[in-house]
Amino acid sequence: ITTVSGNEFLLQSDIDFLILDWFHAIKNAIDRLPKERSCTSRNLEFKLRRSSSIELLNSLDTESKEPKPEHRKSLIFRLNYSASDTNDRNRVKSRLKKFISRRPSLKTLQEKGLIKDQVFGSHLHLVCEHEKSTVPQFVRLCIKTVERRGLDVDGIYRVSGNLATIQKLRFVVNQEEKLNLDDSQWEDIHVVTGALKMFFRELPEPLFPYCFFEQFVEAIKIQDNATRIKSIRTLVKKLPRPNYETMKILFEHLKKIAAKESVNLMSTQSLGIVFGPTLLRPEKETGNMAVHMLYQNQIVELMLSEYSKIFGSEED
Repeated sequence: ITTVSGNEFLLQSDIDFLILDWFHAIKNAIDRLPKERSCTSRNLEFKLRRSSSIELLNSLDTESKEPKPEHRKSLIFRLNYSASDTNDRNRVKSRLKKFISRRPSLKTLQEKGLIKDQVFGSHLHLVCEHEKSTVPQFVRLCIKTVERRGLDVDGIYRVSGNLATIQKLRFVVNQEEKLNLDDSQWEDIHVVTGALKMFFRELPEPLFPYCFFEQFVEAIKIQDNATRIKSIRTLVKKLPRPNYETMKILFEHLKKIAAKESVNLMSTQSLGIVFGPTLLRPEKETGNMAVHMLYQNQIVELMLSEYSKIFGSEED
């Protein structure tokens, strides 16, 4: 919004009905202006971004005049209305629907290179397919960095890094092909570990797929230790390859962290508490959240302590 005084504001959302609520709030504010400061007809100009957000470009113009020439090229449409018009909501909704129905699909924009495939927030198999690998490059890079300069750090993976810096790293990963974690801005190793945990938290489906959750919980409940390990191993072998390979390299890494417990104070139990809810969770939370959390932690802890038996070859 560009106001009469020259101040500019950007209101942005992916939710259509919220945008319409903003529109009507602005319209009502204009309608309440004193008559000497208002006019019979005013203009609101909209630009629909490809992310389906709406940018309000020029509004609250107290003089009824045409938009500046430099704004005309970016205009998608202009809505004229009067204070007495009661059909604004339906007209705006109709025009938005028509425009959205004509816009290119996400796949088309990606094929044209206008939108880059995201790393954070994408399904694991899609990230791997895009990179032509079985383990995301970002996961490998974080693990390599932590093992080079973070194994001896007190509270590694437990201590939180600066969230603003982690979000900045997340943005860089999603926008750039090459990433240098040795750059001074990522000097705090807790930023790297925080970003790695965020990557797994933001997977649309956890590293342990939803359909396997109850099966892993039932397996961890088995009393006999040998049978319990065998059941967990069988389930792990059934996982999709990207999930299995990523899980294997991650748990191998966490096992190295636990091996340095005397220095970093991170035992298999501590790592289970940190990574349990991050790596596996039910698709729909129920009243058994506390119980589920206990099992989540125990599953990760067992897989770390019995890593060689679960991820090793049949001969092992």
